[in-house]
Formats: sequence, structure tokens, C-alpha cells
Amino acid sequence: MKALLTALREGRLVELPDADKGKSLEFLANLIEAVPDLPSVPELYEAMMAREKSMNTGIGKGVACPHVRAAGNGELVCAVGWSRSGIDYGAPDGKKVHLVVMYYIPDSQKNVYLKEISSLAAAVRREGDISALASAEDIATVRERLLDWVSAAVDASIPEAKARMIRLESRQAVTEAAPLATGPGALQIFNVLVLDAPGQKPTVLCQQPDLAAALEKEDGLGALVQQRGQFDRGGYRLVFNSATQYDKGRTLYDYWAVKTAPPASSPPPPPRS
Repeated sequence: MKALLTALREGRLVELPDADKGKSLEFLANLIEAVPDLPSVPELYEAMMAREKSMNTGIGKGVACPHVRAAGNGELVCAVGWSRSGIDYGAPDGKKVHLVVMYYIPDSQKNVYLKEISSLAAAVRREGDISALASAEDIATVRERLLDWVSAAVDASIPEAKARMIRLESRQAVTEAAPLATGPGALQIFNVLVLDAPGQKPTVLCQQPDLAAALEKEDGLGALVQQRGQFDRGGYRLVFNSATQYDKGRTLYDYWAVKTAPPASSPPPPPRS
């Protein structure tokens, strides 16, 4: 379950902002698209949904594993979403889904994915049900429980002495990593609030001054957030979360900002002869 462990270490475990299946899958697809150095996948969300329509990816007991395949090489990547209320996923067993583990699978990683999904399914079977995840108080509790799943998978596959060492190293790596880790493959995710009032310039509140400045320079920011969709600004992808109406026509828009992969640098021009 290396891809799952990597997702936990690099901050790709999030509480899903919506209990709608389509919106939840779109949110996780956006997280995967934002992973630095990931080869571009045209319309990743659309490809994910097309596969979902042909075969429901609920594996039972409140867990789903949507996935998309891509040509070429690369790493197996996953993003994990937790839903406190549960998603009406249309799973074969009829249960609401509380844990969505989404995979991006390059052709070169097909066998790795099959081993990973087999280990995940075994962890779910051992669990019996995921009531501990469904009733978790916060995302930190979910992460600890998922680390237990990884530990159990390690125990089942290698001798005890080595398993104990790997468990300790894995937990230490995840514990020491910042909740929103930086570095290759890591994501930065935080909230952005935009207060939009009639006849006034929108007010932006967020933890990143560079993003706040980029948004405040946007002449059409009010119209943009009113669409309640996603858009890219200042090196971040803004994903709609919720909107709250107040008196005098004021609306507070809550967005999630995801640091996108930096564009590849252009090669220097050839020297003049």
C-alpha cells in the first residue's frame, strides 16, 4: 500500500467538502492533477466518470476506489477523501461511502495497482466495517486509522521483525510530515474566503499573500466566484466549497486553494552563430 502511504505523507488526505458523488470525485481529480511532475491527463475527471458509469467502483463496506488509466510511465498516485456524512455512491452493497481512494494508473504501474488494491480490499475485509472511520471526529483520526491499515498490510506480507521496522519508519515519516507537506509530489491546500457585496470590490481573505494579491487584482472576481466553479490564478487552483448568504445581498464564498504544479521551464534559446 505504498501509494496510500505516500498520499498520507504528502498531504493528499482531505475531508470532502460535498457529499455529492460527482462533486467529490471532481475534487479528488483536481488534487491529483495538481501533483507536481504528473504527466498531463486530458479531462481526467471526465475519464474517471466515464469509467465509473461503465462499472461502479464501490468495493463495499463504505469504501470506493475510482481510478483512471494513462499511457506511458510514471508513478502510481492516489488521493484520499473522507466524507463524514457519507456519499450515496450507488455501491453494489447499497451502503454509503465514507472513504474514497482515487488512483491515477500509468500503464507501467498496472501490476503495482493490482497489488495495492488487493491489499486495500484485504484491509477492508479485516476491518469488517468502517464504522471507526465513519464516526471519526476529525481528519487526523482518519489518518491514524489508515496507518493501521497500512501496518496490517505490511504484517501480512513480510516477516515480523522487518514489518515492525517498516511500521515504525512509516509512522515516523507521516507524523513528521507537515499536514500540508511541500516537496516533490506534495500538495498545499488551504481555504480562501471571498466576500462579495453589490457595488463593492470583493474582499479576499487567505493565508497566502501572493494569492490574495493575485485575486484582488482580478477585475471580474465577483462574477468569477458567482459561477461556483473552479479556476486557476496565481499558481493555485481554486475549487468551490460553499457559499453563505448574508443581508444586503452579501455572499461569502468559501474556496479550497490547491497549489498547482509549476510549469516546465522553457529551454534557453540556441546561441547565435
